Amino acid sequence: MDIKAHRKIVLVADKVLIAPDKNQEKTEHGLYLPPGVKDREKVQGGIVVQAGPGYAVANPNYIDQEPWSTSQREPVKYIPLQAEPGDYALFLRDQAVEIEYEGEKYFIISHSSILMLIRNTNFLESAL
Repeated sequence: MDIKAHRKIVLVADKVLIAPDKNQEKTEHGLYLPPGVKDREKVQGGIVVQAGPGYAVANPNYIDQEPWSTSQREPVKYIPLQAEPGDYALFLRDQAVEIEYEGEKYFIISHSSILMLIRNTNFLESAL
């Protein structure tokens, strides 16, 4: 059985998985920047690949259920995150954790480290 075929990324809480912007590795004139220069930048950009479920809060409707109760109520609810897959995010570089997964470089950051999101709204504008 191939374990690798059954793996799936699951982010917890307010964590966001970001693929770094490859265009930030070179100057506007096409010169590639050495790794030391990139690492000193305070803000970095990238594409949101996946976002966690959000901030966990206690469910006010959760009541200790009676043994005969058939309804299922979850003790925790989540406040969803603003970041969505496909968004371009600017985030604080020093608060990101750099990982490599299946040969690709990614950053895992807390949602609160995101400074700005740019969402592609072309399909919304054409519908109006």
